[in-house]
Amino acid sequence: MSSGALLVSVVIPAFNASATIDETLRSVRSQSHRELEIIVVDDGSTDDTVAVVQRHLVQDSRVTIIEQRNAGVAAARNAGWQAARADFVAFIDADDLWTPRKIEQQLQALLKAGERTGLVYSWYDWIDADSRVSARSDPVFHAGEVLDYLCQGNFIGNGSSALVRREALIAAKGFESGLRASGAEGCEDLLFYCRVAEAYHFAVVPEYQIGYRYLPNNMSSNMPRMFRSWILVADEIMARHPERTALLDLGFRNYARWLLRRALTGGHLWYFISILGQLFRRNPLLALRVAVHDVPRDTVLEVRWKWRHQRRKVVRPPASLFAIGDPSQLQ
Repeated sequence: MSSGALLVSVVIPAFNASATIDETLRSVRSQSHRELEIIVVDDGSTDDTVAVVQRHLVQDSRVTIIEQRNAGVAAARNAGWQAARADFVAFIDADDLWTPRKIEQQLQALLKAGERTGLVYSWYDWIDADSRVSARSDPVFHAGEVLDYLCQGNFIGNGSSALVRREALIAAKGFESGLRASGAEGCEDLLFYCRVAEAYHFAVVPEYQIGYRYLPNNMSSNMPRMFRSWILVADEIMARHPERTALLDLGFRNYARWLLRRALTGGHLWYFISILGQLFRRNPLLALRVAVHDVPRDTVLEVRWKWRHQRRKVVRPPASLFAIGDPSQLQ
């Protein structure tokens, strides 16, 4: 059977996403790989998210919707993949976008890599509220056994990149909804990738295929909560892999530095104090090293990077990168 004949389930968790989910659904429906099952999981939205999805449902029989009480992004993703029919499942958040051949190329890469490979990812662009590219992620090529790399940082970068084998989802027990219950929602993606990497290899499509939208109200904008989430993820992995403690400590330091730099350059003084306080309670010596040595240097580098980036910045319209089709032509 050719890869084009294989069914792929696409799971879209959505909470109050009426402003963006129309564009996301058009991006998914425009994929060159046509054998799709598109499952939107409405996580208790109070806006017009369901109404927007229902318009797509009428236009395209591949689209279905699951409605549930608000339980968080992990629970929504789990509801979606557990209801899915395909052996291959892709996830995309309700405000992100894909390039037209994202699924096609990832599925080919996953099949070529063999059954021991459980997940394939691609690179991503940062997009703004108008779906225009503002920056690009650093290219990474980690493949095969990647748990060591994940201990040092989430090189995949978002929850809209991965195409996963169903058996890998089952082995990882899906996404961890307990982070939300602990008041530390945010790093479900990283924990899931780590759990998959414990049992499966990864593959990469070395192309920019995801438009990752960063907005002020994104979950990842709550930096102290993201840091608490990272701590819980690191604790779980360290409990099973104490031999990787040094790598996890490095990842912990890297993430703290990144969040502190973002907080400081973004003018979020309370976030900066909160994150540094969490770091101090966990490791006073590391907190001192980060505050005295890393933060000043990182801040200068960040300012310089932004200055250079703004000077050479080229903003492209979404149609030049992502699959945003006419709804009347997509079925």
